[in-house]
Amino acid sequence: MVDGEITDDARARAVVPTFRYLVGNAARVCVLSHFGRPGGRPDPAHSLAPVAKTLASLLDHPVRFVEDSTPAVALARTSDLAPGEIALLENTRFHPGETGNDHELADGWAGLGEIMVNDAFGAAHRAHASTSGLAHAVRARGGIAVAGMLMTRELLFLAHALHDPIRPFNAFLGGAKIAGKLTLVDRLLGKVDALMIGGAIANTFLAACGHEVGASLVDSERIGLAAEFLKRGRDRIELPADCVVTERLVAGAPHRVVRANEVGPRDMIVDIGPETVARFRERVRDSRTVVMNGPFGVLDLPAYARGTAQVLEEIARLCETDGIGILGGGDSAAAARMAGLVERLTHVSTGGGASLALLAGENLPGVDCLNDVLQAAAEPPARVGVGA
Repeated sequence: MVDGEITDDARARAVVPTFRYLVGNAARVCVLSHFGRPGGRPDPAHSLAPVAKTLASLLDHPVRFVEDSTPAVALARTSDLAPGEIALLENTRFHPGETGNDHELADGWAGLGEIMVNDAFGAAHRAHASTSGLAHAVRARGGIAVAGMLMTRELLFLAHALHDPIRPFNAFLGGAKIAGKLTLVDRLLGKVDALMIGGAIANTFLAACGHEVGASLVDSERIGLAAEFLKRGRDRIELPADCVVTERLVAGAPHRVVRANEVGPRDMIVDIGPETVARFRERVRDSRTVVMNGPFGVLDLPAYARGTAQVLEEIARLCETDGIGILGGGDSAAAARMAGLVERLTHVSTGGGASLALLAGENLPGVDCLNDVLQAAAEPPARVGVGA
């Protein structure tokens, strides 16, 4: 959302099936959600008012916007909701207790309904008052907390990809935050047939091989750990053979393709090279199941998003021939949208950190607190609070 305008409604679209189900079963729906990091205080730039309009448009159904999500105010302004009506509360992060999982705040929101439907997979890795706190509070009051349709779909696809994959099962790992992805490398090595590493995370692995990486982003503190992974997965890890480099990270700057072991001291690695693209695409063609997390280049500059787009195109083709292609991570999803490939892929996760945590085998506080993550309540609810 920029200047009050929603620039990407993918996450809103993803929860539409859950809302349609609830409205179709005459639920009174109170929606709690967050946006950005307003610092625990009201900030007009982070208001959810535009989201209410977008949601109403997507559903072709009125959505009441409640300008204050303080529990007492929210309860008063939603008490007259009729069956099938929806109210979206203002940004939950306007309250300092939200990110701290304040129990009093969660208990106040629990008064809004008897059933909590958590469809906020993107926040499932965080213990917040409106997610795990609310679920525990609703259950303490005798209610239930269940997974929505989006949450269920995310869990089924991502969990299945690791626990019971159709082989050959190959993974592609990119992005920049190596610290957050080393756990994922460790877990994937125990699951996949091959692991292809690109993007800025590959720089640290290339450095571990003794290669010059110039001015590229690298995590010098974890080069040793990367070397250990390379030794452990020597027959399964594949690094870039060539890469695109530039000396200035700006649009229009000169760039060239070099071998991975020929990067100059002033070069920045900004994308995988054509030979690597060809190798990665061949790996996709040899797969039945593919998981990709993170891009291989700098998506903000179109010239350096090409490698990612070309590999994604191959994954899309795999999906059209009975293969399975799953994207986890916000940047991966953004790359798929930029390339117009979302509809051709088996599953594109709406969660960045959440999908990373799930793939890495970590517990998700927003999921662990639910009664049943595989189905919604058996009976149509009377009044429901939705986390989205």
